Amino acid sequence: MTSLRIILVMIEPPLPFGNAAARWYYVLLKELVARGHRVVAYAACSKPEEIAKARDLFPTPEYDLRLYPFPTRSGLVSKLETLRRPYSYMFSPELKADLASQLAAEFDILHLEQLWCGWLGLNHRAKSLVNVHHLIWIDLSDLTPPTFLGRFRIRKMMNTERKLVRDFQHFRSCSPRLVPEMLRENPSAKITTVPVGIDVAQYSYIPDNLRTSVPILSVIGSMTWHPSRSAAVRLLRQLWPEIKRRVPEARVQIVGWGARSSLAEFIDMPDVTIEENVPDTRPYFERTGVMLYAPARGSGMKIKILEAFAYGVPVVTTSEGIEGILALDGVHASVAEDDGGLIERAVNLLKNVEQQNRQRAAARQLLEQHCGPKPTVDAIEAIYRTMSTRQ
Repeated sequence: MTSLRIILVMIEPPLPFGNAAARWYYVLLKELVARGHRVVAYAACSKPEEIAKARDLFPTPEYDLRLYPFPTRSGLVSKLETLRRPYSYMFSPELKADLASQLAAEFDILHLEQLWCGWLGLNHRAKSLVNVHHLIWIDLSDLTPPTFLGRFRIRKMMNTERKLVRDFQHFRSCSPRLVPEMLRENPSAKITTVPVGIDVAQYSYIPDNLRTSVPILSVIGSMTWHPSRSAAVRLLRQLWPEIKRRVPEARVQIVGWGARSSLAEFIDMPDVTIEENVPDTRPYFERTGVMLYAPARGSGMKIKILEAFAYGVPVVTTSEGIEGILALDGVHASVAEDDGGLIERAVNLLKNVEQQNRQRAAARQLLEQHCGPKPTVDAIEAIYRTMSTRQ
């Protein structure tokens, strides 16, 4: 493909083991530059300590990565700006000024990673590609906070998402499920589905002889995100008692950001371990017999499912859990919707090491074929070609 001048805006620094979005950003920036595109990349950074890590991974002059900490907010002006443009608080005045100077020159594509970045591209809609990873208006549609402020915040997020979907023309959706929802808001939108890419080579597949011999069920993911917390609660309340009865030696581990505070009522359950804010989740994947991730509701691709596939951890989940992944029940994952089906699949997998090994090997292969850097960035380049032709 002809070299393009691309301006890439991200809401986190690109890191192979950062948060869910950062893992894709790492793949995207690295692959675009390797393919000869001229990329100026901007990242708003919620954690100052991650700035140095990103600079080490993307040194100048090979990469032009510009990192800006979230600004300090206070006072009436900040509150008014939040009301005028909700969730634009991540972008500092310095980032916006630098970006504006780049946009004043010639460029081919303004690639906006995440809907909230849309605030930065309103004056360049024809050249903007907006990535939609998930939709809060799906994720939180069944959630009613007890306070007026909580309900107001959710409504504000949903309304802002809908506004930004209406404001742009070109979108990349991470799963087919999001497309009809977006088209209801913006019937003229051009939406292409491209799965989330991760650098599978960064994940060392756990060989059969190093797999845990203890039947441990895990939920790994941020417990401050409603879908992951709902998966943990469903396991502990609805699934675990029957699984424990049928596999008495089984145990549960829940790992994730804010896990102990979010799941305080379950901390003293027998044979249940809850860990929060761990620096590295790999040891917990290594101790996992089966990942049981069954969220009540949650749109978009689930990065912890992709990671389980990459490490070689067998997965029991729902159609929500494998959204955007071409996984088949009994082949790449064990998939069921109801509690009885999830319990049956979890028990069967815990008791059958050969089935575990077949399933996890197939899942890793699927991930490499469909969610690796090459297929995903190939698809992104195809969107760029289409947009350049139409301009």
